[in-house]
Amino acid sequence: METRRILGIETSCDETAAAVVADGRHILSNVVASQVELHAQYGGVFPEMASRAHIEMILPVIQEAMRQAHLGWDDLDVVAVTYGPGLVGSLLVGVNTAKGVALGRNLPLVAVNHLEAHIYAHWLATGFTGAAPADLSFPLLALIASGGHTELILVRGHGDYDCLGGTLDDAAGEALDKVGRLLGLEYPGGPAIERIAREGNPQAIPIPRAWLEGSYDFSFSGIKTAVAQLVQKRGGPPTGRAAADLAASFQEAVGDVLTAKAAAAAEEHQVAAILLSGGVSANQRLRNLAQERASVPVYYPPPILCTDNAAMVAACGYFRYLAGERAGWDLDVVPNLRLA
Repeated sequence: METRRILGIETSCDETAAAVVADGRHILSNVVASQVELHAQYGGVFPEMASRAHIEMILPVIQEAMRQAHLGWDDLDVVAVTYGPGLVGSLLVGVNTAKGVALGRNLPLVAVNHLEAHIYAHWLATGFTGAAPADLSFPLLALIASGGHTELILVRGHGDYDCLGGTLDDAAGEALDKVGRLLGLEYPGGPAIERIAREGNPQAIPIPRAWLEGSYDFSFSGIKTAVAQLVQKRGGPPTGRAAADLAASFQEAVGDVLTAKAAAAAEEHQVAAILLSGGVSANQRLRNLAQERASVPVYYPPPILCTDNAAMVAACGYFRYLAGERAGWDLDVVPNLRLA
């Protein structure tokens, strides 16, 4: 079978990314320009600033991805781009750039759902301990946990999904970021909470869980509010061991709910494995809890493929291309795009 080289472009939020992937599995390059420092002063992503930064970075990032892949434009076979969900202005930069590249080089254009791309990070060959094997079999359960999304997806096959549940309010990563701010930690809050939580006792503070019995939905606004009340009662952010205990207890509460529901869904639907995806899946405590609870293998990508990147977009685009999908030049962004 002829090798297909896919240029992936990702600009759904605050990462400007481009990658080249061969046959949906082999990463030839994966370049990410982060905007973390730009948005840190706001404690979250400022949409207008994000879109302007994408405009400035998109062409240099694509050029660097091509350089690292040691390819010329004539070596590409497909262009794949995220068209949703995400921030409107950010998505438009990526989609319009992808259209220009595809039109200019007479290449097929494939539209990719950002959530689906997170799942396809597991099809990339990395050699990372914990990564999925090449012979993944269906059905699978994907837990997508990030700053904007928390969803349990039953993956019956390539392009065949059933959404079992999702967040009713804050996404897991959003709650981590907000609690990070409450604790006076740097942005993004998830990695900062994980770092200080290593020195804390996860059982030290009783943090409530919203179990939403009888469903696979999630709610994290309540535990965020509980932390806010604890901080207010103290008269300000805790320090030292008290901060570590609160961070560890909050992290445990989030991981507890995520993994308990994932393990239950995996058993009910008799899946072959659980795939942890999205930025929150880089959290080691979440990974450990999932492995302890699940009766099936639990896989997770290396950290660079957990957060937003274009290699996962290219991998997903490859399978969409094989399925015969092509986007027209009228492709538009869909900020609230769903997966299933």
